[in-house]
Amino acid sequence: MNVWNHITHFAFALREFVAPTYRPERHYMRGPGPACARRLGTPAAFH
Repeated sequence: MNVWNHITHFAFALREFVAPTYRPERHYMRGPGPACARRLGTPAAFH
């Protein structure tokens, strides 16, 4: 069974290298939005 685990791990690593899983949180961290500004009582400088 240990060999099978190595094979599946290698196949998963190869697949992630060739076609990585899409994770938007890794790319689109834009910061706090207008709801956060309203909670804190600060004016929203950017719209």
